[in-house]
Amino acid sequence: MVKQFQLNSKKNKLKFSVTVTLKKDVLDPQGKVVENTLKDLGMKDLSSVRQGKFFEIEIDEKDENKAERKIDEMCQKLLVNLIIEDYKISRFK
Repeated sequence: MVKQFQLNSKKNKLKFSVTVTLKKDVLDPQGKVVENTLKDLGMKDLSSVRQGKFFEIEIDEKDENKAERKIDEMCQKLLVNLIIEDYKISRFK
């Protein structure tokens, strides 16, 4: 019975990833430091590095569209600074 509950519980969960990056026009000093360090380590063919954030979010929701809307709301309310950052939501299969 416990196994059945765990299986049903997993069926109601959807997993998403959110990738947050600085907008193209925003300077990225941390990315620049990483880029320069990599070039100093001999990786001369490197053209640029930009840093960002990555979130894995599991949500108790059966409906994929509804779940994605909830994830989008999380991004807009807390996870992303919409003034300087862009984000992309993807569903784990």
